[in-house]
Amino acid sequence: MTISVSSPGSVSATSTGSVPASSPGSVSATPPGSGSASTALAALFSSVVARLRAAGCVFAEDEARLLLATGRTGDALAALVERRANGLPLEHVLGWAEFCGHRISVDLGVFVPRPRTELLVRHARLLASRRAGAVVLDLCCGSGAAAAVLGAELPGIELYAADVEPAAVRCARRNVAPVGGRVYGGDLYAALPDRLRGRVDVLVANAPYVPTDDIGLLPSEARDHEPLVALDGGADGLDVQRRVTAGAARWLAPGGSLLIETSERQADRTVDAMVRGGLRARAEEDEELGATVVIGTLPRE
Repeated sequence: MTISVSSPGSVSATSTGSVPASSPGSVSATPPGSGSASTALAALFSSVVARLRAAGCVFAEDEARLLLATGRTGDALAALVERRANGLPLEHVLGWAEFCGHRISVDLGVFVPRPRTELLVRHARLLASRRAGAVVLDLCCGSGAAAAVLGAELPGIELYAADVEPAAVRCARRNVAPVGGRVYGGDLYAALPDRLRGRVDVLVANAPYVPTDDIGLLPSEARDHEPLVALDGGADGLDVQRRVTAGAARWLAPGGSLLIETSERQADRTVDAMVRGGLRARAEEDEELGATVVIGTLPRE
């Protein structure tokens, strides 16, 4: 099976045979072995890379390997390549994203988990591990990526997640249910059962924090294919964060913590919002990830 690149705007499959792959996540440009199959796969890989490069994909080789591993027939692969070349986020094309070493399902129209959010999960995992049977809540959960990772890596926690976007709720349920969590649909705390009030040990919130006027500056993959409600944080980017911090004390257990992802330039204002909400707050950064997380703790007395 081959794919021909007849122009920068087209890719076509010439047969519907199976696409060989060395593993679900890896296809080599120079596959092991010899003979026509190896040569054909190398040519196929090169064709896909050329199409992706022509479309402006910076990591064309890496993306080509993933697409070849996913498209098991010529027609299927051609469709995947065209969707990606036309600007659909790679994670939406594949149907999953790698996050904290786990594969997270990501449906069309659902916010794609970012590598920088690993800092949020790292601190949440540490805090939750210190309490046996910790109650963990992922608010503004999107695909449920943070909840799914925490549930997988901390067996025995009591896990919940919530989001206002119906597509995100459906997606999150598929990711979170297998690790024993429950997902609710609704606007922030209004989505939650009353029995959680005063019981949450670790509350993570990747609330939207892009200022409204900056939405147009986002990459088209986010701007055109992710829900605005997951991106737009209001005039200064902190509208939803303020609502989360204002209500957190009523839901946290004594000594419980709220963790919010934010940006370096917004961190001081996020800290101030937590302090106004009755929490003791500090900011944590990871330069390598380009990530900032503010952690607020409810005093025990």
